[in-house]
Amino acid sequence: MRDFTYPSIITTAKGLFRALGLRFTMTGTEHVPREGGVLLACNHIGYADFVFGGLAANPSGRKVRFMAKREIFDHKIAGPVMRSMHHIRVDRADGLDSFHEAVRYLREGEAVGIFPEATISRSFQIKEIKSGAVRIAAEAGVPLLPVIMWGTHRIITKDHPKDFSRGKTIALAVGEPLHPTGEDPVGEAAELKAALQKLLDETIRAYPAAEQPEGSWWLPKSYGGSAPTLEEAEVLDANEKRERAARRAAKRAAKK
Repeated sequence: MRDFTYPSIITTAKGLFRALGLRFTMTGTEHVPREGGVLLACNHIGYADFVFGGLAANPSGRKVRFMAKREIFDHKIAGPVMRSMHHIRVDRADGLDSFHEAVRYLREGEAVGIFPEATISRSFQIKEIKSGAVRIAAEAGVPLLPVIMWGTHRIITKDHPKDFSRGKTIALAVGEPLHPTGEDPVGEAAELKAALQKLLDETIRAYPAAEQPEGSWWLPKSYGGSAPTLEEAEVLDANEKRERAARRAAKRAAKK
């Protein structure tokens, strides 16, 4: 694919990272092949994850085409930028087109990024994931790489104010490739979730202790933080979904 804007956007992003004084730790990036189709399955803890997630493939010289929700593409500013970088538009009501587009990209040798949890995890642990990632990788016949980000949520995420103060550590970890066959999508999705959770645990343990003291809101309760548990986060997600549905219904009623 021809990339007219992606290189300059990467350069700009790296300049912003330097301005914010971000420190990066990256492990397992050698698992990203330098050529050929590969699907990166990333955890989702913050609004800027697609910016940071692409860095996992940077040492291999790859540009990642992320699958992102339709609403971003509908935005008057973000939409043209996303399209110029050849990211993939996902309509959650009907994901068949994005499935086929991702498979096409992969068969053409592209690196594609996907967030198999679909939405941000308020618990900062791995939520239940759908089988889409393993089905896409199996259909395209490409390796599936678990990718973990940690620290991105400290900058911008749900339910917490933005924090652009300097000196945060951003950890990126890439796991060994999985090779889904599509014969057991549910079982293979469970395997992906287990790989992501293991990699997340390792990444949290290796993260600078001084940056995640006990009681930190960005740290899971199982590690001494005050983030919601997975069960508590599910309740918050359900409440948010109901509130959004109510707002949409109110808007429709107002137009009548």
